[in-house]
Amino acid sequence: MAVRDILKMGDTRLLRVAQPVQAFGTSQITDLLNDLIDTMEAANGAGLAAPQIGVDLQVVVFGSDAINPRYPDAPLVPFTVLCNPVITPVRDEEEDGWEGCLSVPGMRGVVPRYKCIRYQGFDEQGRSIDRTVEGFHARVVQHECDHLIGKLYPMRVRDFAKFGFTEVLFPGMEVGEDD
Repeated sequence: MAVRDILKMGDTRLLRVAQPVQAFGTSQITDLLNDLIDTMEAANGAGLAAPQIGVDLQVVVFGSDAINPRYPDAPLVPFTVLCNPVITPVRDEEEDGWEGCLSVPGMRGVVPRYKCIRYQGFDEQGRSIDRTVEGFHARVVQHECDHLIGKLYPMRVRDFAKFGFTEVLFPGMEVGEDD
């Protein structure tokens, strides 16, 4: 439908706790998903949450494929629409990994995330989703769902020696590959 502006860190709308989806299969949800997908694809993102485009609903989209230039070495993550998610760590084991965010352009940081999680929720029609995943897939889900509780990845960085501008941390990385 439309590529929307992505809110940037500092915008207080990114700090709100999003509201649960009450009605599935509506034109409002369809329009929102079309905008999220168009915006994510235009930015070569691996995911996008409704609050990032100023919509106060618990909706995220995510997925990566072999042609995403920003994640050329990442394993494939199936495209998913996830509403009203609940994340449960399967184990306490965490894994550090570099993250960026479309709402924090030009920066990267090392963020600890649970290595293996179970996520549950609903698709756009209200059908149940229940998956157990690990690695990059788990990281993407946790990152996107953080947006639904008003958290941006810099809030999870533990060592600020591993946080900075992409162009400084990774010289030669192409502009636009910031998350």
